[in-house]
Amino acid sequence: MPKMPRRDKRGKPPVRSRAGLKSAPAHSVKDLLARAVPVLTQVTEAASRGNYWRNWLAQHLTAELGQHVCGAAERDGALVVFADSAAWSARLRFALAELEPLILEAGAALHGVRVRVLPRP
Repeated sequence: MPKMPRRDKRGKPPVRSRAGLKSAPAHSVKDLLARAVPVLTQVTEAASRGNYWRNWLAQHLTAELGQHVCGAAERDGALVVFADSAAWSARLRFALAELEPLILEAGAALHGVRVRVLPRP
């Protein structure tokens, strides 16, 4: 016996699977890149500031201590320096305490220096 078609279903599902606002469809790659430019400039700007601080720290720290710096980034108005182990983090913290006036002078928007551990892979 054939199934009787349901009269309340008229070809569309009662609940849509996608929720939220739809963005306008992009017609070309140029349109997609135009939307992403602010995000890309923030990323490249943060990377260039990180390179600046890594070079600055390489010039002002001893060679032995500089080898154990994994990276540097500006976060929430403070310079965050990453060391590859907890032992080197403690040594780096003492060295950066002496350099803090120079760091704050080099970065006008900074108000402090923090040291974090980031093990290398």
